[in-house]
Parts: sequence; C-alpha cells; structure tokens
Amino acid sequence: HSKFILERTSPTGRLIAIDQDEDAIKAGGEKLRSFGDRVTIVHDNFSNIKRILEGLNISEVDGFLFDIGVSSYQLDNVERGFSYQEDAPLDMRMGAWAGTHTAADLLNSAGENEIADLIFRYGEERWAKRIARFIVDYREKKRIETTGELVGIIKAAVPAGARRSGPHPAKRTFQALRIAINHELDVLESAVTDAAFFLKPGGRICIITFHSLEDRIVKHRFQHLARGCTCPPFFPVCKCGGKPILKILTRKPISPSDLEVNQNPRARSAKLRVAEKF
Repeated sequence: HSKFILERTSPTGRLIAIDQDEDAIKAGGEKLRSFGDRVTIVHDNFSNIKRILEGLNISEVDGFLFDIGVSSYQLDNVERGFSYQEDAPLDMRMGAWAGTHTAADLLNSAGENEIADLIFRYGEERWAKRIARFIVDYREKKRIETTGELVGIIKAAVPAGARRSGPHPAKRTFQALRIAINHELDVLESAVTDAAFFLKPGGRICIITFHSLEDRIVKHRFQHLARGCTCPPFFPVCKCGGKPILKILTRKPISPSDLEVNQNPRARSAKLRVAEKF
C-alpha cells in the first residue's frame, strides 16, 4: 500500500507510515528507501496519531489508510506465535506497546470466566466456555507454553461435529487472544476519531478490516462522525450543536473481487470502508 501511494502521488506527495512492529519497520524501510524524504517511517502505535502528526508539525492530512490487524509477514513468521498452523512460543505481541505479557502469560494467569469472556467477546466463539474449562484443566497439570499445546486443547474442547465444519477450530480463539494482548479494538475507535479531525476538507479516510468486530467499530464510528448531533433521539430539535464531520462513501463495505481472492486468499475476509471530510 505504501509503495503504491507514493507512486501515485509522485513527485510531491508525502507519506507518513506508522507501524508498531519493529520487523515491519525494518522491512518497510528497505522497500521504501528509494522514495527518499517523501516517506517518513514511524515506529509507534496508530493510537498515537495525534502526537505523531503534531510532532512532525503536520496540521492537515489529505488521506488516511488503516490496514488493521495481523500482517501476512507476522503470520508467516512462526516464532511470533500468531499462527495456529505451526508450533511456536505462544507470544502474539505485535510490538512493545503490547506490554510484557504474552498470550501464554494471559492463559496461565487469568480466571476461567475471564478467559471464556475474552474468547467469546473478541473471537465470537460459541464454544468459549468449554475451551476456557479445558484450558484451566490443562494448566493445572502443566503451564501452557506453545501454540501447538493451545491448538491441542482447543481441538479437545470443541465437539467433533463442530471441528469438521467451518474454519479451523482454533481460528477464533487465536483471534481473540491477539486482540486482547495488543488492545486492538481499544485503540481503533480513538484513532479513527483523531484521524477524522486531521483530514483536510475533501480528504478521505479508508479503513481495511479483516473481521466483524473491527468492521463494526469502524461502521459505528463513521456513523457517529457523520451524524454530528449527540442529542438523545427523543429530543425534538438538536440542542448540542454538533455538526457532521464525515460523509460516508461506502454504505456497505467493499469486499475483494474473486480475482483478488484467487491471487491472495488471505484477502477473502477483508472489508473496506471509506468516508470523506466535509
């Protein structure tokens, strides 16, 4: 995305690229080196957009692109612990902003109800309570250390019929843990709001999400910023004086074409929403 934006905005366009993952920063620096001072790469969490832009003396931006969630690079790097396809340390931290606690630390210390709530809320997993029970039973005998151990626990917890249909039985639990460890949903809402205020009139904010929880947050945040008024619905007239900030351009999210999915199967669940500054 960064390379394409820089190519399309040549010769004067400037890009501020933000990522909390140190490996992504290094890889991005190499790929974008040829663009020189047209690109500024910032090792930070996008929740700090306001501080980052103010630190660069930038008061207005023509456009924002958010590409949310775990990257293919992170999934393919087995040692990061994001993948349920390989055995590796159960880490899942995207960067220093996630703190010192790993997914293994969380699973070995949290209570059964807390684990069940986390898996259900962030993974929308129907077998959350059963998985949490099996996790607690397992850790009473041995500390959970690896992704392979967790996958085995989940497979034992999920009934055989459910394992045979739908996605991999560990997919939703791994998603839930990743979101919890990296506070992904907490930072998304505030970052979208901050980005909207930095947009120039006519500027656009584009957000790519990969699961329904993220998409729901973006949808509701766009609706809130497009509505302006925060008065209760039973008020006959607006008393708050709030004005719409954004105009929603995608009433329904844009999904990838069959051609794109064939070329990149991981794009299958992607959804793009776009809004424009008034």
